[in-house]
Amino acid sequence: MNFFKSFIVCLIALIHINVYSQELELDKVTIAELQEKQHPKDTTAAAAILFKRGKVNFEFSQDQGFTMLTEVTTRIKIYKKEGYEWANKKIDFYSVSNSKEVVSFSDAITYNLVNGKVEKAKLKSDGIFEEKVNKYWSSKKITMPNVSVGSIIEYTYRVKSPRIAELTDWAFQASIPVNYSEFKTYVPEYFVYNTNMKGTIMPLRTVGKSRKSMNYSYRQEFDPGRAGGSTSQEKLEFDETITAYIAKDLPALKEESFVNNINNYISSVSHELSSIRYPNQPYKNFSTNWESVAKAIYEDEDFGSELNKTGYFEDEIKALVGSLNSPEEKTVAIFNYVKNNVKWNGFRGYYCEQGVRTAFKNKTGNVGDINLMLTAMLRYAGLQANPVLVSTRDNGIALFPSRTAFDYVIAAIEFPNELVLLDATAANAIPNVLPTRDLNWMGRLIRKDGSSSQVDLMPKTLSNDAITMSYTVEPSGKVTGKMQRQLTNYNAMLYRNRVNGENQDTYLEKLENEKGKIEIEDYKRNNEKELQLPVSEVFTFKGSNLCEVIQDKIYINPLLFYTYKENPFKQETREYPIDYSFPFMDRYAVNIQVPEGYVVESVPVPANIVMQDDLGGFKFLTSVNGKTIQLSVQHQIKVPIVASDYYEMLKEYYQKMIEKVNEKIVLKKA
Repeated sequence: MNFFKSFIVCLIALIHINVYSQELELDKVTIAELQEKQHPKDTTAAAAILFKRGKVNFEFSQDQGFTMLTEVTTRIKIYKKEGYEWANKKIDFYSVSNSKEVVSFSDAITYNLVNGKVEKAKLKSDGIFEEKVNKYWSSKKITMPNVSVGSIIEYTYRVKSPRIAELTDWAFQASIPVNYSEFKTYVPEYFVYNTNMKGTIMPLRTVGKSRKSMNYSYRQEFDPGRAGGSTSQEKLEFDETITAYIAKDLPALKEESFVNNINNYISSVSHELSSIRYPNQPYKNFSTNWESVAKAIYEDEDFGSELNKTGYFEDEIKALVGSLNSPEEKTVAIFNYVKNNVKWNGFRGYYCEQGVRTAFKNKTGNVGDINLMLTAMLRYAGLQANPVLVSTRDNGIALFPSRTAFDYVIAAIEFPNELVLLDATAANAIPNVLPTRDLNWMGRLIRKDGSSSQVDLMPKTLSNDAITMSYTVEPSGKVTGKMQRQLTNYNAMLYRNRVNGENQDTYLEKLENEKGKIEIEDYKRNNEKELQLPVSEVFTFKGSNLCEVIQDKIYINPLLFYTYKENPFKQETREYPIDYSFPFMDRYAVNIQVPEGYVVESVPVPANIVMQDDLGGFKFLTSVNGKTIQLSVQHQIKVPIVASDYYEMLKEYYQKMIEKVNEKIVLKKA
C-alpha cells in the first residue's frame, strides 16, 4: 500500500499494548470433559463447540502498509459419530498474487481418554491439504487425527490478509450448541467500519479505547537552496478501538424442512470498511450502496469488457438467428446454443475465469464465462439483455452492499411486459426456470450505462405435479393399476435433473423401492428432452403391501404410495422463513374399482382447508358411483417464501392435511 509511504519512510518501533490481560483463557482439557456422554442442555447434539475465540488486529510494515491479522481458536467435543464432520475445518482464502492471503494452522490436537488418562494426538502434515478453487480463491483444510466418539479437538488458525475492506465475519451460533463464543476487534483510528448484526440472539458488546504510539522517521523534501534533505524523527500517537462480543450457551440452530440456507439466520456480526483517514492524507470514503457496487463490478475488466467481445461468435449467431423473427425464438435458440456448446466447469463467480473467447474455444467455463457470453450473444442478436448479479443459496442472502455479497451472474432480457431470466450453466433450465441455487430472494441487474436495479429472483408461476391413478383392489388385498404423472416448470426441471444420465432399470428399481416394493411394468417417459413441454411418465403397477385385509374388511389408503406420512414441521417455534423455492400445486385424480363381493362401508368425508391470507390450500373430495370410488386431492402453496409469522398456522395446516389423507377407505364383504 502506497498511502502510508508518503510520510513514513522507515518504521522504527511499534509499541504494543497488552489488551488480552483480562481475556478468559482456555483451561486444559479435563478427564471429566472427555467422559461427558452428551451435551447437558441438548441431549440430541452430535457435537458442541466448547469454546471459540477470535481476534482481529492490524499490523504495519513498510512494504505492505497495514495488513489484517485474524486468529481463531476453537475447541469442540464429539458426542456421536454424526459429529465427525466437525473434525474437519476448511478456510477459503484469496490467492491472487497482489492481494494474496496467508493461512496457517497450529496447535491442532485431538484429545482422547485412554486407560483413564488424557492422550494427545497432534495434527501432522499429512492431515493438511491445500487446493486451488478457482482463479481467485484457494482453500486450506485440516482433518484432525484419531477422532472418535468422546474426543475433544482443538485447533488455532491464522489468516494474514492485505484485504482490509472487510473484517472476518463471525458467527456466534452454529448447527450445534456453542458454550462460549468471543470475538474481539482492535481497529486503529484510521479505519472506520460499518457493523452489521443478524440473527435473533444478540451477544454482549463492549467498546473501549487504547492509546498506542509509533516512532517513525522520514526524509524531508529536497530544498534546492540546500545541499540535501534532512531526516526527522516523529512519534505518532493514535487511538485503537477495542470491541468485544461475548455470547454464552447458544442453542443449535437446527435444520428443518424448507430452509434456504440456515447460515442466513445464524446470529453473527460482519464489518465493512466505511472510510479511511490517514495522517497527512486525504479522507477516503468507502461508504457504498448497491448501485455503486454494481457499477464497480461492471467496470472490472473481467466483467464489462468481456461483454464487448463479439468477434469470436458473430458468424455462428448470424447463422443461428438469421431466419428467426420473434425475440422469443431468438432467445430460446441462443440459450440452447450456449447450453449445448459450453459446459459449466463447476466453478462459480461473476467474473470471467478464463475469458469468454477461451471458454468458447475450449467449450467449458465458469459461471461468469458462460453467462456473460450468453448476454453478449443476446445483445448481438438485438435483444435488450443485461447481466444480473446473484448471491446463490450457498452464499447466503445479500443483505448489505458489498462485492462479496454476490458470487454468481445470470442473464436477463427486458421484454415490454416481463423480465426473462436465463442461466446457461444448467442443462435442463429453460427461460425463467433457473437452477434452484439461483433462487435466493433478490439479484441486481446492471445495464450498459452502469445503472442498476433490483430483480426479484423468486418464481411466480406455479409448478404442477399432476398424478392420475386408476387401480383395482382384489379380495386378497393385492392392488393393480395404472399411473400417469405430469410435471411442469420447476418440478419438470428437478425431475429431469434426477433422471439425467441414469440407467432406466436403475431408476425403476429405486422407484419400486420408494413406492412400497411395487412391481412396475410398461414404463414410458415422454418429453424428457423437449424442455419447453411438460415431462411425464406412465406405468402399470402391482403391489401386495398397499392395503390391509382384516377379517371381512379391506382398509385402503386412497393415495397409496403418494400418501403424506409425517408433518415436515416439528419445532415448537421457528424464527426463519419457510422457503419452498417456488410456488406449486400437487394434484391427484384417483379412481378405485371395488372388487366383486364387496361394498363401500365408508370413505373419508370431503375437506377444504384455506390458509390464512390465501397463501395456499388443501382440497379433498370423494364420491362413490356404484363400484367406483373417485378421489380428487389438491395441495397448493401459492408463494415461494412464507414468513415465519405463519409457522404455527402452516404447522397446523400440514397436520390436518396429513390426518385427512391417511384416513382409510373401508370395504366390507356384501
